[in-house]
Amino acid sequence: MSTHIKFFTRCCLQLCLALLLVTPAIAAEAPDARLQRALAQLADRAQPGVLGITVVDMDTRAHIRINADRAYPMMSVFKAPVAAAVLAQVDAGRISLNQEVTITRAQVVDGTAVPSVGAHFSGDQMHFTVERLLTAAVSESDNTAVDALIRLLGGPQVVTQFLRKHGIEGMRVDLGEGDISHIFEDTANGQTIPTNETDEAALARRRRGYRAYLNDPRDRTTPDAAADFLEKLWTGRLLSADSSKRLLDLMYGQTKPVRLRAGLPGNVRFADKCGTSYSLDGETAAYNDIGILTWPNGHTVIVAAFLMGSKADKPTRDALFAEIGEDVSSMSEAR
Repeated sequence: MSTHIKFFTRCCLQLCLALLLVTPAIAAEAPDARLQRALAQLADRAQPGVLGITVVDMDTRAHIRINADRAYPMMSVFKAPVAAAVLAQVDAGRISLNQEVTITRAQVVDGTAVPSVGAHFSGDQMHFTVERLLTAAVSESDNTAVDALIRLLGGPQVVTQFLRKHGIEGMRVDLGEGDISHIFEDTANGQTIPTNETDEAALARRRRGYRAYLNDPRDRTTPDAAADFLEKLWTGRLLSADSSKRLLDLMYGQTKPVRLRAGLPGNVRFADKCGTSYSLDGETAAYNDIGILTWPNGHTVIVAAFLMGSKADKPTRDALFAEIGEDVSSMSEAR
């Protein structure tokens, strides 16, 4: 009996030791697994819309990916890479922040959500510094300002070339805000809107434009590419230290609309850029937010979230993004 007891005791001790050895590894992996499941469940709930998410923990290098290798329409998210391309030209000495840019009345683009360049335009033309246009484009999401910056660069292809130069694949900038408006209005190929157009004809035209936008491969990104852009910006691999800080400050300055931010703790600093399309027949083509979360201890997490073709109303979409932010922050704190 004594021998059996000793054998049993030895086995118990070995089992306890084994559990002690593997438990830390299991605990380290648990937050990532829980976050993967939580975000996958949100993607299921978002159907028939498609929710794509990439999360990168800059400390652990953990990557969480949901529908992350397909391309999503960016809408105003593209203003961050446009600003980065402009600041790269500033770093190279080819553009000055104090340089003045002329905008004519014909170049004003609708769709600015807050009073800014386009909303305050008066007369036939106005002049703005590059610095003012950067603030308007990124912090205020001004459509007129970003199109002016694209013209200053020499076209949207310059932005894509900048991204490729820095190894960012899967993100492309092909169009300005005015071009996108023409697609939605079904006037992209030189068509004009008839002066006597009926309500029925206008709705049919907008439906054609809406579908054309959803099927257009231009001005799109994968969540993976958006996360790569943010990571390279954060780590100083895109711009000089001064220009990196400037762009991040502009992203910190975007506090509306509130999406991922709504689910974050008050002690987390958040630099982000949202993107939104208009809705038609109860469907929203694009509803996005990409950003960098930083805790007081320096822990940093990157999130890129894109919702395409959503049938949900705005409160439901907002709640979805708030829940993404809450899940990411709670799981990150649990690591």
